[in-house]
Amino acid sequence: MAPQSAEVETLADGSLVMRTLQPLGPVAATTGDWLDHWAEAEPDRVFLAERLGDGWREVSYAQARQMVRALGGWMLGQGFKPGQVVAILSGNGVDHGLLALAAQYVGLVSAAVAEQYSLIPGAHERLAHVIEVSDPVLIFVDNAEQYGEALKLPALDGLTILTARPEGAPVPVTDIAEAYAHVDAGVDDAHAAVGPETLGKILFTSGSTSHPKAVRTTHRMMCVNQTQLADCFPLMRAKPMKIVDWLPWNHVFGGSHNFNMMLSNGGSLYIDDGKPTDALFPRTLENLAMHTGTLAFNVPVGYTRLLAALKADEALRKRFFDGLEFFFYAGASLPQEVWDGLGQMALEETGKPLLMISSWGMTETAPAVLLVHEHVARSGIIGTPVPGAEVRLIPEDEGRFELRVKGPNVMPGYLNDPEKTAESFDADGWLITGDAVRFVDANDPDRGLLFDGRISEDFKLTSGTWVRAAAIREGLMTALRGLAADVVVTGHDKAQLGCLIVPATPAKGAGAVEDAALLQDIRDRLDTLAATATGSSTRVCRALVMAEPPSLPDGEITAKGNLNSRKLRERRADLVDRLYTDGDPAVVTV
Repeated sequence: MAPQSAEVETLADGSLVMRTLQPLGPVAATTGDWLDHWAEAEPDRVFLAERLGDGWREVSYAQARQMVRALGGWMLGQGFKPGQVVAILSGNGVDHGLLALAAQYVGLVSAAVAEQYSLIPGAHERLAHVIEVSDPVLIFVDNAEQYGEALKLPALDGLTILTARPEGAPVPVTDIAEAYAHVDAGVDDAHAAVGPETLGKILFTSGSTSHPKAVRTTHRMMCVNQTQLADCFPLMRAKPMKIVDWLPWNHVFGGSHNFNMMLSNGGSLYIDDGKPTDALFPRTLENLAMHTGTLAFNVPVGYTRLLAALKADEALRKRFFDGLEFFFYAGASLPQEVWDGLGQMALEETGKPLLMISSWGMTETAPAVLLVHEHVARSGIIGTPVPGAEVRLIPEDEGRFELRVKGPNVMPGYLNDPEKTAESFDADGWLITGDAVRFVDANDPDRGLLFDGRISEDFKLTSGTWVRAAAIREGLMTALRGLAADVVVTGHDKAQLGCLIVPATPAKGAGAVEDAALLQDIRDRLDTLAATATGSSTRVCRALVMAEPPSLPDGEITAKGNLNSRKLRERRADLVDRLYTDGDPAVVTV
């Protein structure tokens, strides 16, 4: 790791600007330059792999370049022009990855769309919105029959459909095998016209507060961000890395951060077709029995399941830690007990302390802006700015700052939405993030920053006291471990804090659960938590367990799989009212 080193400048208005002292290294011009380089330098090294029967379909760098150029030639042969969009509706896969790179290679724009938008009928409205905003000329799905209902939507009428499995297609489609067999005529000229400012990718925000916004992502943004990451972690350039990864490519963490990290550094990406859910996590364990990585990326819920699996399987544990360089988590703070459990396990298996890495970024920043690249002992630290990026810290209160950012990895704006673009930047050109941070050590900026929640999620009680919702949620999740899959903090314009609980195991009930044993367990734990409270803004006095799980079609779950607290509170206003009704048998009071 490069050492963390930061300087802080105080501006005339009292805000701070924080940057690293480390210079930015050389940056590739386009994502295609990475592919060309590694196809020459390491032609036989595996670039992408996915499950195929009992084994794996592995594609080397040389094969990937040939296939990318063939796909690029086919798209040019269809008359598609630079700047036009290729929308990929299905999840992670070799064909998905190669088609996205092919589009970028010849100047088209790849747009990975959350597969839920196609597979869940109730989410088709969001799919139609995405199609309307991006205006694609080509649609890809891996399985035409599986995505058949989406392909029949009026929004897709007249579009060219490419698929890896044409059987059962309800509309005319083209088999991708035909595209792979195409000659690469015109590809060299098209690729030569692609540059750093060329739009390479559209990524859609999760839509937690409105319809998903289309983030314009240039080649420069993607290429700069990988240089920033490798500058902080020279080991990326020192030896080939390998990951076994499920994180979805329609999201910036999986699709830009992880995918491009392997491509830019000549690594190997084995696609995990499992997920950290009851139904699909066994598939992840099956995949890890065959391949493990030198880097581990996951969200907190994934690490929670992984820790339990590693405790139960000694052979998997030894294989998993063999050659592992570090863990990386993002998306939310990692529960400290999971951190400690993985740390103890790593020490036992390797004799070395756990290196647990985190970062802060957005879809709009490609994504990494802040990065931990030193040993830390607790969750929630998000580090110092990566080389070339700056953060502006606007004082809020009690050592808390609003976070704004600048840098070559920041988006030029949203696609076809000048109003939202203008709202996203302040008068000095800083991207307004809506997030809050504080210093790990106010006297030592090299130690970096702590994430301190979303400013927009904070609210006041009727007493006028501010509530830091993210901190309350984190405390509840720790106190209700094993009982709550997630919680929504309530109390805006109320006298007391409360919470709506998504139960860890499915529960029965009409709107709210009235299981006496479960409610008593929750009451006991909230009693214990309340004993540590410092006042009304930190004491959770009421709780209600929701019987109906959060709904993606109704916007209660974002495309990233996160809970949309605002939407859930709005849709379940009747439950919020019940929560603050005395005498309701479903309400736990403390």
